[in-house]
Amino acid sequence: MTSPSEQTGRMAGGQKPAWSAVYAMTLGVFGLVTAEFLPASLLTPIAADLSISEGAAGQAVTTTALLGFVTSLLITAAARGADRRKLLMFFSVLLVASNLLVAFAPGLPALLLGRVLLGMALGGFWTMATAVTMRLVPEALIPRALSILMSGVSAATVLAAPIGSYLGELAGWRTVFLMAAALGVITFFVQWRTLPSMRPTSATKLGTMAEVLMRPGIGLGMLAVLLVFGGHFVFFTYLRAYLETGSGFEIGSISTILLGFGVANFVGTLLAGRMVEKSLRLTLVAAPLVMGTLALTLASSGANPLSDIVAVVLWGLFFGGVPVAWSSWIARTVPDQAESAGGLFVAAINLAIALGAGLGGAIFDISGGFGTMTTAGLVLIAAAFSILVGVRLRPSVPAAA
Repeated sequence: MTSPSEQTGRMAGGQKPAWSAVYAMTLGVFGLVTAEFLPASLLTPIAADLSISEGAAGQAVTTTALLGFVTSLLITAAARGADRRKLLMFFSVLLVASNLLVAFAPGLPALLLGRVLLGMALGGFWTMATAVTMRLVPEALIPRALSILMSGVSAATVLAAPIGSYLGELAGWRTVFLMAAALGVITFFVQWRTLPSMRPTSATKLGTMAEVLMRPGIGLGMLAVLLVFGGHFVFFTYLRAYLETGSGFEIGSISTILLGFGVANFVGTLLAGRMVEKSLRLTLVAAPLVMGTLALTLASSGANPLSDIVAVVLWGLFFGGVPVAWSSWIARTVPDQAESAGGLFVAAINLAIALGAGLGGAIFDISGGFGTMTTAGLVLIAAAFSILVGVRLRPSVPAAA
């Protein structure tokens, strides 16, 4: 394992990519997303142990998303002079502190405080992730490096819920969060050993994000991000309810189907790097187009267990390429302000989660799974069309330049 100073020298000379640092970033992604997903699989025992309702315990998820949104908008300006290596390691410290606070929480306030720290770590890390990865490998290898980075999300998606639920039943929910804290400690050590020192490459102020958003094509791109992720979360947030009320799947079967989604998502993430290298626009358009078609097919075919299973697995496969493709788009179109663009990207995703889940809930109450599938399909088809005709792929410079 090489030292940070050795890696800095190599990258400065344009020679070898710092793959060990990319894998350290991936481990950080895995630890953060795993901690984010754990409450969903441990909600019932958490609520029972803390003598609160499951709805109150569920605010742990809401708190994390809210702080992630705020942090993503502010972090680049707040930490504009900080060494990115130290900043990423600080986020790992927040991850450890968050999990320890939750593990030893005597009540709801301590639980929520722990999740506040996690939201800060998530928002900050994701804002920096694309820009840092761009500095760790040569330009031609950026899509592949981003694919590796995003595989940490897919791995957490596959493993966090089932393993968290199993270990929670075996050893208690507090032990699961202690294990997540231990993973954060390992992440911190690996990052300390592998990440090179990275000073900011450009000055960032609070107005920088607004300037980036006003650049030609960037606002439309972020709107497309909102549509793609919003359509996904209209579908995915209420997928379990659709499978239960539509095709009548039992919980065991639904868990297996969701595992299939997660495995397919992991494979799709790994394949996306190669796809982006061949054609970024095709990857950006194909994912929402296929996902939208799948949603509309489900809505029109009625309750069909086989088609439901196939559609969910294919959805996972194509959605795996979405974060990779859009991260590559940021790297290509805003290379000089990738951190600010990354903050806008993370903010758009968090807004999409809130809008998609909220809109999907209202529609599900009115028209059930048919309504959510139809809405998701139409939103995603609109996203694909907007990407095809309006999203630009060449570098975008300030309007005054």
